[in-house]
Amino acid sequence: MKSILPITTVSMVIVILWYGFSVILNSTWTKDQASRAGVEVTFSEILKDTMVQQRPLLPAPHQVVIELWETTANKKITSKRSLVYHGWITLSATLLGFVIGTGLGILLAIGIVHNKAMDYGVMPWIIASQTVPILALAPMIIVVLYSIGLSGLVPKAIISAYLSFFPVSVGMVAGFRCPDPTQMDLLKTYAAKKSQLFWKLMVPISMPYLFTSLKIGVAASLVGAIVGELPTGAVAGLGARLLAGSYYGQTVQIWSALIGSAILAATLVGLIGLIQKFTLDRMGLAR
Repeated sequence: MKSILPITTVSMVIVILWYGFSVILNSTWTKDQASRAGVEVTFSEILKDTMVQQRPLLPAPHQVVIELWETTANKKITSKRSLVYHGWITLSATLLGFVIGTGLGILLAIGIVHNKAMDYGVMPWIIASQTVPILALAPMIIVVLYSIGLSGLVPKAIISAYLSFFPVSVGMVAGFRCPDPTQMDLLKTYAAKKSQLFWKLMVPISMPYLFTSLKIGVAASLVGAIVGELPTGAVAGLGARLLAGSYYGQTVQIWSALIGSAILAATLVGLIGLIQKFTLDRMGLAR
């Protein structure tokens, strides 16, 4: 109850502000139409009109909810007008990129904590890689991969992996380095090998860091998949819905795709959170 109340309060404030800005931004069109017709409009008429405009500058929350319902519950999931269909296209690239990025991030972290040359030589490049805007890098990745015959799912997955490997690698480096020197010395007194130090101490104690990194990484991976759909003019995926909405001025469609993306990201993060709770409980590391 203590956690639900703040979330509910913040959500209500956001919805109220959203409605308020919808009226302010959309009232311009209503006033212009009334001015051209030579009539005056009351506040109640403005309020009513701004809630039902077909192409508003800022859709009202209920318009987005209706669009979400129409494109999920009232459409077959195989229909190209279904948000579920487009969400699955983006999700497939997200998961593939997330797996690639997570694996790469963990391998880099292992190399960095065990090799000083990698620590000094690779870690700065990992950090520097994230200073390049993904919107500038994505078209180059897609063009290069297309030139060697790779298109469709793979380029989007690679862009997702590019965004997701960074939080995993940085988080796991911190996790692998968090054991106390006394813990390391204790195992060494029992003649533990480096592999035993890694698997019996460093890996278990780094689990909280891993799951925290995975939550950030999966959200970044989803962003990468959507960004990867934009330069190609994709016809399927949440990025494609955003493109189509911008081409035809369908702001309600744009916002429904954005909210759908947020729901998908929250679901993925929530699933990782459940796995985290189960895993840490079994390992006796729950806080």
